[in-house]
Amino acid sequence: MAQTWANVFLSLFDYKTEKFVIAKNKKVGVLFRLLQLGVIGYLIGWVFLWKKGYQENEEAIQSSVFTKLKGVDLTNSSAHGLQLWGAEDYVIPSQGDRVFFIVTNYLVTSNQKLGFCSENPKVPDGFCTSDDDCLEGESVIAGHGVKTGLCLNNTGTCEIHAWCPVEQGHTPQEPMLAKAEHFTIYVKNFIKFPKFAFSKSNVLPTRNSTYLKTCKYDRKYHPYCPIFRVGDVIQWTGYSFQDLATKGGAIGVGIEWNCDLDKDESHCIPEYSFTRLDASENLNSNISYASGYNFRFARYFKDAGGETFRNLYKVYGIRFDILVSGKAGKFNIIPTMVNIGSGLALMGAAVFACDMILLYMMSKSSFYRETKFEAITKKQPGKHREKKHARHHGHHRQERRQKQEEKPAAEMQLLTSESSQPNSNPEREIRPSALKTHSPERKPMGSVSFRTEQGTEKQMIFPVSSLRPRNQ
Repeated sequence: MAQTWANVFLSLFDYKTEKFVIAKNKKVGVLFRLLQLGVIGYLIGWVFLWKKGYQENEEAIQSSVFTKLKGVDLTNSSAHGLQLWGAEDYVIPSQGDRVFFIVTNYLVTSNQKLGFCSENPKVPDGFCTSDDDCLEGESVIAGHGVKTGLCLNNTGTCEIHAWCPVEQGHTPQEPMLAKAEHFTIYVKNFIKFPKFAFSKSNVLPTRNSTYLKTCKYDRKYHPYCPIFRVGDVIQWTGYSFQDLATKGGAIGVGIEWNCDLDKDESHCIPEYSFTRLDASENLNSNISYASGYNFRFARYFKDAGGETFRNLYKVYGIRFDILVSGKAGKFNIIPTMVNIGSGLALMGAAVFACDMILLYMMSKSSFYRETKFEAITKKQPGKHREKKHARHHGHHRQERRQKQEEKPAAEMQLLTSESSQPNSNPEREIRPSALKTHSPERKPMGSVSFRTEQGTEKQMIFPVSSLRPRNQ
């Protein structure tokens, strides 16, 4: 047992080197070449041409966005009559930013003042049957004020201290600002890649002062025009303006910069994408509670007597989120060599796969294993040389075998000629018998009969090669 563990430990210090064996197997050879071509195609086509693996990349883009909207609309309501809406009225915030909101529909509760009134019947926490249901000082959940402790029987709701009258009415089924579809959005974007000291804007550098006043963005003909029509943006998301303008929604405007800095700067063009963010494709079309966008704000004023009033606006509209991303790449020797090295390493996978098939899955796998793997030790250096010598000079053994087959015939002829000579000893009579020949691997044997002085006859067997011609 100890000897076994010692052998295992000593085998850790064995050195293994490659031995190249040429296997005349066309199927494995074709498979090997196909795997090599696949690796080369992956390295050139995917890594270098498609993914530009020879470049150093940077995704830490620095960006600044400015937005500006233009367009006017005229509304007419029974409560407020005619009202003109400009960008300063329907854009929130008015200075523009990465996120801005356009009002397309609204509901107004006019001339509110602080006082006491009944809660809106649509608020569940405002229902009551007695004063015990209206605990004084308790805020109405999802309501408009604080309970006073009284239950108003005529409405079935609690009395509250709030801005009265509370919000009433229903959302209009048609957008109040129907012409918002024709409003325009000016998106100015500046980007910078600090690693490469490269900066650019999405606005075409031109001295034509009327260009930005007349152009509209077009993916093919005007990719540098940063002015977008609201209706077109919504259409590019796959929805209609009517769907979003009535109850509101959220639109994501993506600006992606993929710049190959090995080419001219003019090839670095932003790519725009548009998607609706407040709707899910898994939602049932009849369920609209999860979609839409609205919020409230108030405008305060005082009357002639100095009493404070306010107008409460519940506005619906379209929220725009500007999302900027990008990546820049430029040639660098380090990623180039790393990817080439990875490709060469994949070449070894082709060798490994073919070796597994050749050594373990073929009908002659045992023969291939014996040929490929060979152990060399210091104790038997001559054995390896003899094996190698026999492999390269096998025809020498065949020549020696032929000589051994010819030698018994020559000795047979010699023995015959010797026995024909007169016997010098009359008392010894030698009668050669037929020589026995054997396979080339064994020495040929012969026998001789003679008579002794006592008159007895004896026979002697000896190798034929031991006969030598007598001296004359």
